[in-house]
Amino acid sequence: MKHKNSHLLVGYWSRLRAGRDVPDQADIDPRAIKRLLSYTFILDCENPARPVYRLAGTALCERFGFELKGTGFLAHWESRSSLSLASLLRQGLKARQPLCLSSIAATADSGMVELETVLTPVSFNGGAVNRYFGMVQTLSDPTPLVGRAIAYERLIASQLIQEDEPFAADRDAPPPPPPSMVVKSHPKAPYLRLVVSQDGPHLLAFGSGDLLLKMFELIGRVRSANDDALPRLGI
Repeated sequence: MKHKNSHLLVGYWSRLRAGRDVPDQADIDPRAIKRLLSYTFILDCENPARPVYRLAGTALCERFGFELKGTGFLAHWESRSSLSLASLLRQGLKARQPLCLSSIAATADSGMVELETVLTPVSFNGGAVNRYFGMVQTLSDPTPLVGRAIAYERLIASQLIQEDEPFAADRDAPPPPPPSMVVKSHPKAPYLRLVVSQDGPHLLAFGSGDLLLKMFELIGRVRSANDDALPRLGI
């Protein structure tokens, strides 16, 4: 994880567990994470292949250009990413561990940003662990999203997060990296799994034009920089 708020969310989730595998959705106190709320969401994964937004913050809805509540989480991801995400969602629920997703999001007019999504598993009303409390943060310059909505997203990497201690709440946020910078894990949150297995991005899912070339180049640089540092596993 790279963003300070991602660490804060997982630290909060860890404290809420209070000795349990996961906390319950009812344990979440909006007042405790007030400044993070607008970018958070609740994801219903009773069927991980068809996860649905149950709640979503106002700023997050603005990023996608519409009210997310009741819509499918995978609807804005390209096809190969959707398949990987369905498997990752199942894995996180089974392991009772948070997930960190690194992705590239694109607007309809070729603007692109790097995003970090954190998903923390929770139970619902004391029942099965089939939901995630999540948050989305921008890692690169958010200017391409000003006045524009995210049209689709491509998964670049993923991590299962396991923490031995709560995160420090006063750690300074890292500066926004350029899109070509390597997505590194935090020293206190070593990665367990990275999903970057294909030889090259499948461009047919994105349409055509300059956006394809920019997306291909950006993904290629991020993946190439990771090759020597991180083990790869296809989902």
